[in-house]
Amino acid sequence: MMTAFELSPEHEEFRQVVREFARAEIAPYAADWDEHHHFPVDTVRAMGKLGLFGLIVPEEYGGAGGDFTSVCVAIEEIGRVDQSLGVTLEAGVGLGIGPILRWGTDEQKRRWLPDLAAGHALAGFGLTEPEAGSDAGATRTRAALEGDQWVINGAKQFITNSGTPITSLVTVTARTGDDEISAIIVPTGTPGFVVEPSYRKLGWHASDTHPLTFDNCRVPADHLLGERGAGFKQFLAALDEGRIALAALAVGLAQGCLDEAVEYASTRSSFGRPIGARQGVAFQIADLKVAVEAGRLLTYKAAAAKDAGRPAAEVKQAAAMAKLFASEAAMAAARTATQVFGGYGFMEEYPVARFYRDAKILEIGEGTSEIQRMLIARGLGLPVE
Repeated sequence: MMTAFELSPEHEEFRQVVREFARAEIAPYAADWDEHHHFPVDTVRAMGKLGLFGLIVPEEYGGAGGDFTSVCVAIEEIGRVDQSLGVTLEAGVGLGIGPILRWGTDEQKRRWLPDLAAGHALAGFGLTEPEAGSDAGATRTRAALEGDQWVINGAKQFITNSGTPITSLVTVTARTGDDEISAIIVPTGTPGFVVEPSYRKLGWHASDTHPLTFDNCRVPADHLLGERGAGFKQFLAALDEGRIALAALAVGLAQGCLDEAVEYASTRSSFGRPIGARQGVAFQIADLKVAVEAGRLLTYKAAAAKDAGRPAAEVKQAAAMAKLFASEAAMAAARTATQVFGGYGFMEEYPVARFYRDAKILEIGEGTSEIQRMLIARGLGLPVE
């Protein structure tokens, strides 16, 4: 009998399709995109044509009507060669499409999902603010209902896919009352919606990340996503899914580091022997293999729990464990691979240098490692604050 976290033959076949695409259409260009901080719109559209953005979108809205596990498979394989496009897919599906799919009205779904599913457009997720990161409840952005319009004022930061040439909307959280946070869809191009200059980031150079400003930004009242006052609860639920997806991205990075380390240790000679013949190197790579497999099992077990409709508390715990372990394993994998490469690992010509820069954000984004430990502890019944 198949276990809850074993991939089906169909998933493995799909993995091969995405892997071939990643190797042919992404891997040869990833270093150049990274060096020039270039967001490859045409490649993102090609990912859409392959169906990657529409995996969980119902067929009636132009998607494949598939499961969340398939999304994780795609993110892992893209992230195995390029984390920037991996996170573009992760955020585009989990944080861009996901909230509209779960809480949008039929009209909102018909308006936005077809282009998002096809990869013709991208959507962002505006939660984090200058004073509200892990403490998302400290949101200061406000939205006042004036007649038939929401008037939004405030700022968001670190928002992925928010300023690309094909970004169509950002869903933002805003205070719609003193003790009330709601989610509102804000289309790009709306007067008062300002996409600020992109960040100078340590890693993920080819992904799109901006701060956003809202200055008397007006959108129709029917752009409210879900129930008024339910925005905070909605986005916490979206983050649970996002953590599983980010864990898949971390597994991809760790696997990429393992691939590079094995190849280099097999071909690089020192004192007349491949360095992989020496226990000091071989044992590090063996430990890396164990970490990759453990992270993968935790990730797909969490994805299986979500697809099976397990209780929200169970999914939250599984997501937190997967994200915590996989992200920290990815950081350790990047360090190990760089060490195996020695001086060459410090050179940008080699993918491990890019992986090293890309890895750190995995321990921060979608909730820091500290937040994940807090969630896990609370799930055990501990009165942690």
